[in-house]
Amino acid sequence: MNSASVATVASPAVSLDELIGHRAYLVRFAQRRLHDPMLAEDVVHDVFEAVLDGRAAFGGRAALRSWLTAVLKHKIVDLVRRRPAHESLDDEAGNADALAQACPQPRPDEAAEQRERLRLALARIEAMPASLREVMRLRVLEERDTAEVCARLDISEENLFVRLHRARKQLLS
Repeated sequence: MNSASVATVASPAVSLDELIGHRAYLVRFAQRRLHDPMLAEDVVHDVFEAVLDGRAAFGGRAALRSWLTAVLKHKIVDLVRRRPAHESLDDEAGNADALAQACPQPRPDEAAEQRERLRLALARIEAMPASLREVMRLRVLEERDTAEVCARLDISEENLFVRLHRARKQLLS
């Protein structure tokens, strides 16, 4: 169903002031769905344009905000359907640009800061009580599976997660 078929019944006119009163709500609604503030603004603008041009007419069978939200939902669905789900890796124009971009390397001062932070974090892990230190070493540093860590330390999963939580909390304090 597209947005043009939402409502086509002759209806009481909707004033611009009434529309503007619902704008902030509609923009927030669209942002939660689209995760792009500029795109959300554009879609809400499209809704207002459709209403003002008469492509969508308010029949008065629901509250104005509910009806505007329904029109907005249909506009979002139309937008999502028009957008490609993913970009093809075979596309030579887009692929050439992606390959031309170099991986960012940290500047020497940034690399030194990262090494220092790592050294301090490892020192703090070593200073932890043995039960927390072993959990951090096995699960975080060595990236062992939860079941393996639990079996090795002879603890339950819940206990593992409690220890991890305490260890991380201690690292951040």
